[in-house]
Amino acid sequence: MVKYFLGHSVLRSSRDQVFAAFWQRYPNPYSKHVLTEDTVHREVTPDQKLLSRRLLTKTNRMPRWAERLFPANVAHSVYILEASIVDPQNQTMNTFTWNINHARLMVVEERCVCSVNSDNSGWTEIHGEAWVSSSLFGDSRAVQEFGLARFKSNVTKSMKGFEYILAKLQGEAPSKTLVETAKEAKEKAKETALAATEKAKDLASKAATQKQQQQQQQFV
Repeated sequence: MVKYFLGHSVLRSSRDQVFAAFWQRYPNPYSKHVLTEDTVHREVTPDQKLLSRRLLTKTNRMPRWAERLFPANVAHSVYILEASIVDPQNQTMNTFTWNINHARLMVVEERCVCSVNSDNSGWTEIHGEAWVSSSLFGDSRAVQEFGLARFKSNVTKSMKGFEYILAKLQGEAPSKTLVETAKEAKEKAKETALAATEKAKDLASKAATQKQQQQQQQFV
C-alpha cells in the first residue's frame, strides 16, 4: 500500500523568475529543516537541456512513537537526492526527489513539473505528485500516514519559502513569517501597555495636584 499526494500551485511570477528562485531557495525562514545542499552533477545536453543533481540534508522532529524505530547509533538526518531537467525550448522544468537513506523505514518520492500558466503567460504553475511507502513490518501503515502528513506540511513551507525568495529576487519586501509577526505584535503590546501605564501615572499625578490645591484653598 502506497500513500499518494497530488498538488497544484500557481506562482504569480514568470518562468525565468521561478527557475532562478529554484536554485536559490535555500536558506529561507521556512526551510530551517534543510541543513545542507550540494550540487554533485551538472551538464548541458546536446539538445540544450540542463541536467542537475543535488544532495540535500534535511531533518525533521519525529513523533515519540517513531523514535523507537531508529537505532540509537543511526543519524536522524535524511539525505535527499534531487534530479532536475530544465528544458528552455518547451519552457519547463521537471524535478524528481527521493531519500537515499532510511529507505526501509520510509521512502518518499516526489515529482514536480513547472511550466508556463495556461491562463497567464507571466505566471508559472507547478504540478506535483508524491508517493510515500514503507516496508516496515507491522508499522508500515502508521509510518505512511505520518510521512504523508509531514510531506503535506513541508509542501506548504516549501511554497512559502519559494514566494519569500521570489519577492527578494524581484526587489519586493518579503511577507513576514508568523514568528516575526508574533514578535512585532508582542513588542507593540508592550509599548501600548507602557504608554497606558505612563498615562495613568500622569493622570493620577494631576488629580493629586488638583486635590492638594483645593485643600489649600479651603484653609485660606
